[in-house]
Amino acid sequence: MRTSIRMLAAALLTAASIHSYAAAETVLRLDEVAVGELDPAKASDNADSILMFNVYDALVIPKQGQPGYDPHLAESWVAEGKTYTFKLKPDVKFQSSNPMTADDVVFSLDRMKALGQGMSYLFTNVEKAEAVDATTVKFTLKDPYSPFVSALTRLPIIDKKLVMENLAAGDGEMKDWGQAYLSTHGAGTGAYKVVSHNPQEETVMAKNAAYFVPINAKAPDTVRFRYGLEAATVRTLIAQGEHDISSQWMPPEVLKSLAADGAQLFTEKGVAEFYIKINTAKPPFDDIECRQAISYAFDYNAGIQMVAVSDTVSQGSPATGALPVGLLGSLPADQAFMRDLDKAKEHLAKCKYKAEDLNIEISWIGEVPLEERFALLMQANFSEIGIKSEVRKVPWALFTEQVTKPENTPNISQVFVNTVTGDPDTLLYGMYHSKSAGTWMSPEYLKDAEVDALLDKGRTAPEAERAKIYEEVNQRLKDLAPSIFAQDQTAVYAASKRVSAPALTDPTKAFALGAFGFNFRLMEMNE
Repeated sequence: MRTSIRMLAAALLTAASIHSYAAAETVLRLDEVAVGELDPAKASDNADSILMFNVYDALVIPKQGQPGYDPHLAESWVAEGKTYTFKLKPDVKFQSSNPMTADDVVFSLDRMKALGQGMSYLFTNVEKAEAVDATTVKFTLKDPYSPFVSALTRLPIIDKKLVMENLAAGDGEMKDWGQAYLSTHGAGTGAYKVVSHNPQEETVMAKNAAYFVPINAKAPDTVRFRYGLEAATVRTLIAQGEHDISSQWMPPEVLKSLAADGAQLFTEKGVAEFYIKINTAKPPFDDIECRQAISYAFDYNAGIQMVAVSDTVSQGSPATGALPVGLLGSLPADQAFMRDLDKAKEHLAKCKYKAEDLNIEISWIGEVPLEERFALLMQANFSEIGIKSEVRKVPWALFTEQVTKPENTPNISQVFVNTVTGDPDTLLYGMYHSKSAGTWMSPEYLKDAEVDALLDKGRTAPEAERAKIYEEVNQRLKDLAPSIFAQDQTAVYAASKRVSAPALTDPTKAFALGAFGFNFRLMEMNE
């Protein structure tokens, strides 16, 4: 009898312990539209970046609330011309418990360059990386590149030993470089470990108790990152308390409805812009006067109101040029674009093509329904100055194929572009340097020697001179009008009251790097 009582007591204690653990565990649930790519060398979009910033770490991280970068896996660094030498923090361990050394940094760079995907283009100028000793790594560049430190935010450091133990079939000594393994497993030092990963449905992550930086005690224990949820589904889940943060691609009216029902609105701004791209390589927009005409005809205020969520929050804010307000080289907020039909008509009168003979193609990306609204707005705006147009829906895959040739590129297309590293070089060079023409970022096919020279200069100038250089290129782009700089993008997310995210609500704690505010270790679960 006593044995039975003792067994019952033990069972009750065990059950109580399990219940206590379950009650203490906190779960953050969020979603993104795109499929999540777990391999950090292939990361390119928002979903990929969120995974990368939580499972992996880089040598540096952006400062909060101000420009610049702080050491992270690195302890310090010294820049001398084309060489950058980093001293690593001692005793940092990967999630596997393997020590992180300079060899891992070299391996991570070599792997990214070998695969040639994701953000690898940021490192084509790196001649080599070498491990000076276990805690010192030196990068040597082919040519001077002032924004190199900012690019390192996109070089996640990978556990070489773990990857080498999990190579799959492939050509050469490195076989597949661990691609098969890293498509479903993490190999970083990050604050969150991968529990499971289904790129079509969900990634589950758990807090890394051995992380080398203290983690907020209220940070979520588990994160469930879902993919491809319909806006209506997310709306229902948040309303029912079964979801915590929406993607940034929710229609403004859905965000407005959720806010009215008590949801919070998180925002991320200053890192992206909405560009209406103009094909300058074929008529009629090979004529700058025609480009200026439609730039003045566009109704900027109507575009911002179209994406307004509330009286104080909108998915767009007034643009002043090719760089989002607040970014290095951006123009002041009081220089925002305004519609001016009189000026539009003046420029159109100077265009070598007659308005009555024009019938331009305005495309919108099929996967981004919001763009259809802007296409219809443009159609109405341009008709007011006598320009006819046709609106066409284009799937993303077809668009990226079309823009490889200027003759196939639509007269007008629309894209949202992110700074990638928080530096203006990664925004402007890929769009407006003549070497970059023919990608989804650069369907303008702009060829301007002055723009090229300024962008090249911005890559090599001392940091103290770069702001002035980018202000000059910004003004030059305004004069050339290769794009309609429609609005600075504000990413708006609906969130439940269960979660706090200072980096997405407090400008003094925000990061000038897209998706970096989704560092889960900095969030708090209020339950």
